Amino acid sequence: MPRPRGVTVRRLVLLAVLLAGIACAVIWRHYLTVPQIKAFVAGLGPWGPLAFMLLYTVGPAFLVPGLPLDLAAGVLFGPVWGTVYSLVGATAGATVAFLAARTVGRDWTEQKLSGPLKKLKEGVDKGGWEFVAFVRLVPVIPFNLLNYALGLTRIGLVPYVLASFVFMAPAAAVYVYAGWAGGEAIAGEGTISQTLARVLVALTALGLLAVLPRLAVRFARSRRKLRS
Repeated sequence: MPRPRGVTVRRLVLLAVLLAGIACAVIWRHYLTVPQIKAFVAGLGPWGPLAFMLLYTVGPAFLVPGLPLDLAAGVLFGPVWGTVYSLVGATAGATVAFLAARTVGRDWTEQKLSGPLKKLKEGVDKGGWEFVAFVRLVPVIPFNLLNYALGLTRIGLVPYVLASFVFMAPAAAVYVYAGWAGGEAIAGEGTISQTLARVLVALTALGLLAVLPRLAVRFARSRRKLRS
């Protein structure tokens, strides 16, 4: 059944906007560093947190890396509020990319799926939000591409958003804390013992984050054995 002309035009316009945004992000990538983000957001005063979350909302759709944003959140807002703003922004950004992928071409893509994308779709169709939780913890696919890939599956919006929010939280908290600890060390805030303690906590947290995917894989395998 042919699609209405208006629907096709809207999809083409959205695709053009996404491609233009990605091109701009690549061209101006030197503005997407931690110091540049910090200077821009800090210059907005009380509007800084909102501007930061809006930037994080738009960024993933244009394949802007999330790590500089997480680190900048720690430097700008501290470990607690930085994690809150970063996680809210990352979830909103993941949702925008998810809906964009679903709008542009899920029906067409489903007919062409093969390889990793086909396995991803089969995993989501079978596991639902649990599979989304797993791929958020285990970075099989980079964050920005994963958002688009999950938009091509049939998982509902609500379970996708909730699973993403909850299971992106560990990485967000660790990266934000690392940004805060690094910023405090560079600024010379606190005593030497305090600086060493912060750095040690940051390194330990990063180490635990690296181990987390292995634990998730073991947990998934044990669940499969129990079900079989």
